[in-house]
Formats: sequence, structure tokens, C-alpha cells
Amino acid sequence: MKQTSLGNISALFISQRGSSTRDSRPSIHLDLKGISDDKFYGKDIHRSVLITSKESYTLTQEHHIKIPYGSLGENLLIDYNPYHLPSGTQLSIGTSILEISQICTLCDHLASIDKRLPALLKHDRGIFAKVIKAGEIKENDEIFIIEKL
Repeated sequence: MKQTSLGNISALFISQRGSSTRDSRPSIHLDLKGISDDKFYGKDIHRSVLITSKESYTLTQEHHIKIPYGSLGENLLIDYNPYHLPSGTQLSIGTSILEISQICTLCDHLASIDKRLPALLKHDRGIFAKVIKAGEIKENDEIFIIEKL
């Protein structure tokens, strides 16, 4: 198994139960049901972790939409654009392994921030991943793509 470095974790977020905002965390713990302490834990393992590129925020800023990190609903904000990676691609981050499961679908939440966001981020909001190996991810952890030989 070969690993190629893709980038780093820029920020980590979870959704608290009973809250509509994302809380920044220095680290998150994952198991096969998702991110512990996140309100979506155990709901849909194929959508356990939302990964968003900083490029999505650059795109919003270019269209004069200023929103803070975490506003797109991401759990992992990264400094690499992974949107071209196919489903089934595995990423090693910290002590965990994630597998890309699907492109993130758009939701009404984005339109409530700015009515232009759904069209603007149609293919650039993020990707969902499921947890393959439980572990911990911290800010600044390096992201590796696992290449099967």
C-alpha cells in the first residue's frame, strides 16, 4: 500500500445537538458510526464526515459572499481540493482512515445564508466520507491518499 500526501487539515468542526451552528475543535474522535459528539453521529454512516476544501470559501469570497469557516456544514476543512476524487478513495488522516462515499448534495441551509450559494457551490461544497478505521484527527494533520498497488 502506497500513501501520497495531499495536504493538511485546516480546521475541524462538529454540530452540537440542539444547535444550528458548527463548533470548532482542535481534534475530533471517530468510530465506525461517525464523529463522536456530533449530532449526526450514527445517522448515516455513508455521510458521517463532510470534507470541504478552503477553495469553496475562496469561491464564495470571489462572489462577495463572506462567510466564516464552518458555515458550509463541514467537519473537516482542508487545504486541498478533493472534489475530483472518486467514491471508494481512501484517505489516511491522523490515526483514522476515511473512504469517500459521495459528493455532498446541496441543502436549504445554504440558501438561507445567501440565495446565490446553492448554484455557486453546486459542485464545490464538499464530499462525504465514511469511517473505515476509528481514530483521532487533529488540526494540521497531514492527509494521505491510500493507493492500492
